[in-house]
Amino acid sequence: MPSGNTAQAEQSGRAAEHLLGASVGLSPGVGSFPVVRIAIGSDHAGYELKEALAPSLRAAGHELVDVGADSEESVDYPDPAARAARMVGGGEADRAVIVCGSGVGVSIVANKVDGVRAVNAHDPGEAEMSRRHNDVNVLTLAGRRLEPADAEPIVDTFLSTEFEGGRHARRVEKIAALEDRTSPQVAAG
Repeated sequence: MPSGNTAQAEQSGRAAEHLLGASVGLSPGVGSFPVVRIAIGSDHAGYELKEALAPSLRAAGHELVDVGADSEESVDYPDPAARAARMVGGGEADRAVIVCGSGVGVSIVANKVDGVRAVNAHDPGEAEMSRRHNDVNVLTLAGRRLEPADAEPIVDTFLSTEFEGGRHARRVEKIAALEDRTSPQVAAG
């Protein structure tokens, strides 16, 4: 395990990459995005898709932290989903990609973690709008429904799309306020 200073230096290095605009595309000619640290995980049903996506992400220069599963042997999806989401919520990873059979279970788990906004995207359009308007930081995918060729453009869009801010920032702040159980509730209506 890296020391506090080493971890801080690594995090500062990643922040510098963002500021300097280091970018690479997941697929040749398909967009560009900052090089980021990505927590990647799956249950047994998502293992094959997770393993198919990882080489492209590494080739694009991303640092991957694989939180499991390590095979197609049955595993409870909340375990890897929570590990990946906690890395994002805790600032140890910039983004996460989590795969289960439908993408639904891991999305529910991820959205229980403070600081995480997860989307179960089925196509690049959903990934784009969730980044632009909701500043999602976790992408969940359906391993039993998506082929790698269909999933790669979704991941690429998730990584390459910037948050628009503006009126959307106010809405994301309201979402974050729900995580603070001591703050006044978001106004009804």
